[in-house]
Amino acid sequence: MLDNAMRDECGIAVSAYLGHQAGGLETADPVDAARMIPGMLLDIQNRGQLAAGISTYNPERRQLLRTHKELGAVSEVFRLADKVAYAELMHRLAGPIAIGHTRYSTCGADDVSYAQPLERVHGKPFKWFSFCFNGNVANHQALAAKLVGDLGYHLTRPDSDTELFMHYLAFQQRGQRKTSWRKALGSISRVIDGAWSLALVTAEGDLVVARDPAGIKPLCYGFHDGYLVASSESIALQNLGVREIHDVEPGSALIIERGNLRIERFVPERRTAHCFFEWVYFANVASTLEGRSVYAARAQLGKALAEMETESITSDHIVVPVPDTSKAAGDAFAYTLHLPSIEGLVRNRYVGRTFIETEDRAAKVRRKFVALRGILQGRKVFLVDDSIVRSTTLAYLIDYMREEGGAAEVHVRIACPPIMGPCFYGIDMSTVGELFAPRFASKPTLRGELKAATRQAMADAIGADSLNYLPVDRVPQAIGLPRKSLCMACVTRKYPTPMGQELFAQAQSNQEAGIGGRTTLLSAP
Repeated sequence: MLDNAMRDECGIAVSAYLGHQAGGLETADPVDAARMIPGMLLDIQNRGQLAAGISTYNPERRQLLRTHKELGAVSEVFRLADKVAYAELMHRLAGPIAIGHTRYSTCGADDVSYAQPLERVHGKPFKWFSFCFNGNVANHQALAAKLVGDLGYHLTRPDSDTELFMHYLAFQQRGQRKTSWRKALGSISRVIDGAWSLALVTAEGDLVVARDPAGIKPLCYGFHDGYLVASSESIALQNLGVREIHDVEPGSALIIERGNLRIERFVPERRTAHCFFEWVYFANVASTLEGRSVYAARAQLGKALAEMETESITSDHIVVPVPDTSKAAGDAFAYTLHLPSIEGLVRNRYVGRTFIETEDRAAKVRRKFVALRGILQGRKVFLVDDSIVRSTTLAYLIDYMREEGGAAEVHVRIACPPIMGPCFYGIDMSTVGELFAPRFASKPTLRGELKAATRQAMADAIGADSLNYLPVDRVPQAIGLPRKSLCMACVTRKYPTPMGQELFAQAQSNQEAGIGGRTTLLSAP
């Protein structure tokens, strides 16, 4: 997926010492929780690179909770290139419990106050907590109005879902006696509509790791050398050496109180809605989500795409996956058609978020990719990508492959259905007008292909010789989960929560009225 495509909002990591409850070894240091977090966040930095942070609990220091967070990539924030600075930071953060966060978001991008974890300081230890969050509150506007108007709170970051969620968590502990975390999470779930996974540590030493009732965002856990470890993706645990990795069940929480771990369901079991884009694009290709390999799913998507191919194959055809998330699909597409899969595009992996910005998209494409003329010249290229959202950068890439690479033809193949609706659960697209496919098609392609004339019009718009997508019904088959257990709202326009449906209706009205900007309910109080 290219620069102007979708981005997910954040990843979380957790480590908490449990000793023999977690198969602890005598050599395990009970205050070493912080040292696991930077490596875990590096493994899931595909989920966000704008900021990172950590909070730790240590009952042996006066500052029971201590938080360190900054703008920047994980290696920058945790001083990983400077052994002395890193050692000093880990010493300051020593403790038996740590939670960490790596961030991408659509608001407050250059403001460290939006970085997580957020810490809510209070004189009573059970009300003092640090908190990090992955997801999106779909009914943010109405809840913010209630929080400020009815409950008398003040929002310092009124566009922040994380601060909103933090205040609702704090509201659950408003009395003189601590409310059980099961009850608190159950109450929040009845109020908040959206997608979320969270980690929370209190100054009393409680740890809560929880997942929303629909399980939209991924969250998993395991045990390593006396520690409970949890993360947004399994790769972070696998690289620690964890072999038995479990998904946190939707509507359930891992809770540690007084050093003891329990797993509690805080809402009755209901239909799940796992975000299908985790397998298509967001997740690390080495991760496993809901027991389904991300790599295997992408390979199956590529195979299914190849099985639909109608182009007459010649010896001049090659397959070029868009680096890097499309490689598994591209390789499988090529294998199925008995074609070579070649790196005709090489990604500059040293161009990160700090490179010199420019408004010239063509220059951005050239800075990010190198088209190999010796590979592409005179060839008929199947360019395989995982999705098209806005199409602008893809159009520049195709032009670049022709002009600089010398490609004779470029046939775009997308291992995903057309994106037909905004996401209100944590992906940075909330308007219909920014999407490419709805300009050409009025409804989702649930079972069949787009009409040939429509596909050609779309291909012409991006400068390709042809364009094809997967239909919706091939995606659950590739992932290996029933469609009813997946959130596919951005390709089906069927949202898994009531507020999602309301926001989509508003997005359509905004499009018809020519209203831009993030979709909110204009009639909300």
